[in-house]
Amino acid sequence: MSSCRRVLVIFLSGLLGRALMKVFSNVPGWEVLGLAHSRVSGTLKKVDLLNFEETKKIVEEFKPHVLIHFFFERRPDVVSNNPDGAEKLNVGTTEFLANLVESFNKGLEIFFHSMLYISTDYVFDGTKPPYEPDDPPHPLNKYGESKLAVFLAVMRCQKSCLILRVPVLYGEVEYLGESAVSVLLTAIQDTKKKTTVDDYQLRFPTLVDDVANVVLFMAKRKSELETFSGIFHWSNDEQMTKYMMASKFF
Repeated sequence: MSSCRRVLVIFLSGLLGRALMKVFSNVPGWEVLGLAHSRVSGTLKKVDLLNFEETKKIVEEFKPHVLIHFFFERRPDVVSNNPDGAEKLNVGTTEFLANLVESFNKGLEIFFHSMLYISTDYVFDGTKPPYEPDDPPHPLNKYGESKLAVFLAVMRCQKSCLILRVPVLYGEVEYLGESAVSVLLTAIQDTKKKTTVDDYQLRFPTLVDDVANVVLFMAKRKSELETFSGIFHWSNDEQMTKYMMASKFF
């Protein structure tokens, strides 16, 4: 069997997805396949994650050593307005993928499969950042509750899974709304409208390229050591409010 490690990145069309594709493609010994629902181009493969049979077939054919999953309906207003649809998309698909990876490891494969789920700090209430991985979750809204449900689904297969929580991300975007940081520029560019920007809640804006390199490190570690598992947090060190982030544009 080839010594090349295969990594499957699900829903690659986005800020973090492009960074992951770039970092894994540039490292010898890794073969990467990206799945996307929209904005499919280049080597990306189009897939409907809610079609479990289609997704299972792709995973079984590619046989990834590491499956990286981070697709999530990230708009809190959409989650609040359509909680049932969001639960099916966010929780149902993640639970399916985690169980799929777990089932592979119960078979006769000669290598170990693992899933790395990338989440956020929205499972916490924001009262005492920065949070530690073992801090108890306390979501404040439907979006956070959905994130917590996904977390619990992954943890049921924790031997095969890793969880990486990251904060608000920024990087080279295709459009301003792609990042919660760059989207601030959209609001402040409209000089005809008064804009109020929060200057209280502290966040840790983190470069997406740094996150991609952390994911690469974790994937390498998991491929070398089956017992490597658990919950991990990663962020840049500088704390900023939305107002402080917005002021960086000027």
